[in-house]
Amino acid sequence: MSLAGQMIAFTPAQLDEVRRLQALYPDPRAALLPVLQLAQEAFDFISPDVEQYVAGLFDLSPAHVHEVVTFYSLFFTKPVGRHVVSVCRTLSCHLLGAPDVVAYLKERLGIEAGATTKDGKVTFFTVECLCACEMAPMMQVNDRYEGHLTREKIDRILERLE
Repeated sequence: MSLAGQMIAFTPAQLDEVRRLQALYPDPRAALLPVLQLAQEAFDFISPDVEQYVAGLFDLSPAHVHEVVTFYSLFFTKPVGRHVVSVCRTLSCHLLGAPDVVAYLKERLGIEAGATTKDGKVTFFTVECLCACEMAPMMQVNDRYEGHLTREKIDRILERLE
């Protein structure tokens, strides 16, 4: 399998890690999420070819892997920017200003949710729950949580992104 000319296959070291993860559980399929994270790191996003490859490692159907990939907001099914900004839209964040945060980010970035800026710097998403209601309204920027958002705080966060 290939992705834009790139062969879809883990390196021997990555395959060793897959086997190590699978051995941690009575049912090796329980390692699917960390292996998908490994695949995303290796191939940048989870394409249908990557889903098929990972499915083969677990003796699962590609459809099953696709269901998992599309259920979790931490997996990307298309290329993303250097930075990923995800705004929580669940009830607590919504009630405390998430719609205003989303509107401001759309204006500031010049893109709709689900898109990437023309320079490839930022991909912006809205997601269900980021599990930090006490920080509402909040967003995740790459692996960092940012909460109690205001326009000024959003500006400072975006200015830090290179």
